[in-house]
Parts: sequence; C-alpha cells; structure tokens
Amino acid sequence: MPVYMFNKPRGYITACRDSQRATIMDCLPESLRGLHPVGRLDVDTEGLLILTDDGRLDNLLMQPGRKVEKCYFFLAMGRLDDEGISALESGIELYHTGNTACQAKVELVGYSRVRDHIAYYPQSKLSKWMKNPDGCVSAGYLTITEGKKHQVKLMIKSTGCHVFYLKRVRIGGLKLDPELPLGGVRELTDSELEAICADYTRIIAPHTPDQANY
Repeated sequence: MPVYMFNKPRGYITACRDSQRATIMDCLPESLRGLHPVGRLDVDTEGLLILTDDGRLDNLLMQPGRKVEKCYFFLAMGRLDDEGISALESGIELYHTGNTACQAKVELVGYSRVRDHIAYYPQSKLSKWMKNPDGCVSAGYLTITEGKKHQVKLMIKSTGCHVFYLKRVRIGGLKLDPELPLGGVRELTDSELEAICADYTRIIAPHTPDQANY
C-alpha cells in the first residue's frame, strides 16, 4: 500500500479540491492526485503531511485516543518564559475557547529579534510588526497528541506569544526528511512506515520490497 511523505508549503489548503483556493493537490504530479492527506495543516503552516489512499491510516494516526505525537517547530513573537513553558506542559487553555489542551512537551531553542525574521512576515503585517524590530522572538518545538483546530497557535497565544511561523517536523516516529524540498513528495521506505507507529503492520498489508523507495 503506497504511502507518501509531502513537505507542504505555506499558501496551500489541505484539501483534495477547492473552487477558489490552491490546494496541496496543485503541488503533486497528476499520478498522485488520487491520494488524500492524513490529517491537515493550516494554510500558513508548512511541513510534514502523509498522503495515502488507505483510510485506515487516518484512524491509526489521527484518533485522539491513540495519542500519536505530532511535533512542530515554531517562531513566535514574545518571550516564552519558564512560566509559559510550565503551563504548556501542564495542559493550557486554548486561547479564549474554554477548552483545555492535553499536556504537551516543549523544547525551547532560544531567542532572537523581530528584525531577524522579515522573510517570514506577510506583507500586510510587515510595517506593523517592524515597529519594534528589537522585540523578542521565541523559537522552539512543541509536541502534542491532539489535533484541534489551530491548536498550537492557540496554546502558544495563551502564554502571551504570537506564532508567525509553524512547521510540522514529526508524526509519531516519522520525521520530515530534511532533504525533501518544500512542495516535494516521495514514497516512504519500509523503515519509515514502521516508524509511524508500532501498530502499523497490524492494520495494513506490509509494504513489499519492490515498492520501497530507498
């Protein structure tokens, strides 16, 4: 059963078709447009998407009860401090929704300045955000086991920070290939299939050697 890794660029919605906006299918060769995405990423979020034609994989990876980890790299305006990290790790309220997220894992990479990330800002926000070029930007990784709408952005917003760049880098044991360019797609290898989840081989037929892409 073919399963593919896709490095989603910003500006594309995670859908198979849309009458008004560009979808991830516009990035794919015609031969792969019969596949569907497992889960979704926001239009302005980059990174790892899994594509397949087997609906059972959705159940394996996206049901909340399975607690499959999804890891995101983020850049956010504001200083994510120890108090904010502790709140994220304890289970923080999703900003102004009344819902509480499950406990998360946080790895703070470090701090930089607003002026260091101009390339990531939309033109509509550039003049506003550059009014404080020395403002703090926090960089890090957030790992969650849920998939609520805008979840990572809302979690971090509840700490007083504002995400302006988000990239999914891992689903379960499957990591985004750093050599795969934005908009690139390739078939998973046998070892990558196994890395998705220990239960994988119990619910779909094994990937045959001649299908592997080494």
